[in-house]
This record gives sequence, C-alpha cells and structure tokens, in this order.
Amino acid sequence: MTSNTSGETPDTADVATENDGATLATQLEAAQAELTQLRDEILRDRAELENQRRRMTRDIDTARKFANERLLGELLPVIDSLEAGLAVQSDTAQHLREGMELTLRQLLKVAGDNGLVAVDPSGQPFDPERHQAMSMVESPAHAPGDVVQVYQKGWLLNDRLLRPALVVVARHD
Repeated sequence: MTSNTSGETPDTADVATENDGATLATQLEAAQAELTQLRDEILRDRAELENQRRRMTRDIDTARKFANERLLGELLPVIDSLEAGLAVQSDTAQHLREGMELTLRQLLKVAGDNGLVAVDPSGQPFDPERHQAMSMVESPAHAPGDVVQVYQKGWLLNDRLLRPALVVVARHD
C-alpha cells in the first residue's frame, strides 16, 4: 500500500475536492449574479443619462426660442405708441414731433433696461476699441485725438461693443 503523508484517506481527499468544487461553483454563481446586477445598473445609468441629455437639449431649445420674450413684451408699448401716432389723421408737426420723442424715450428705456447703452463720444478722446474714425480734421478748439463730430452713435450691450461710434477726430499739423 502506498503511504499517504497527509494523513488523509483517499475517500477524505475526494470529499475535500468536491467541497472545493461546490465552493467554487457557489462563488461563480455569486459572481455571475453580481455581474448581471452591475450590467443592469449600467444600463439604467446609461438610460438616465440619455434622458437627461434629451431634457437638457429640449430645455436649451425652449430657452433659445423664448430668449427674447421679455424684451419683445417690453417693446409692445412702443409699437402701440407708433401705431397710435400713425392712426391720427390730421395733426400738427409739433404734436407729431412730441409723439416721436415720447416713443423714442420709451424705446431707449426698454433698450437700457435690457443692457443696451449708447456710446456718444463727442469731445472725448478717440478710443479705437469703441470708435471708428471716418476722417480727421483740423480743429483748434479740440485737442489732437479728440472726437470732433459723431456721425453715428455706437452701442454697447452689457459692456460689450455691439456697434462702434462713427466719428471725426481732431488733428493738429
């Protein structure tokens, strides 16, 4: 007979191997169940992310579509004033001028409330960041580089240049 140095009989070794196989099978089943659970969680997470992306895209589209809603709502009284002025059949030039001035004040208030500010640089130093020189003229009444005349006002939208002022700049020879 062969000697078994571990002290186990052949039957005991077979039982230990079977127990190890059963333990491995149980561990394998547990790992597969965990893997299935993780796959399900990943699929749910992906679906949730896709839903969030779709909601965000829809919200951005809606925001773009109605971004000017407040501004346009504030412009409605200006439109009403213009329409009322045009509806008057016979009136004096003075009344027409007063109506236009009132409408312009309304329009400028709406523009100002929405961040639009006029750039009128008359008498100020020329600023190439906010002004566009159309020409230069001799002007002893102005310092060299000062704005002598404004052809067209510039406009800032929330401190960002929307349109430069078109100006004439003083020079001295």
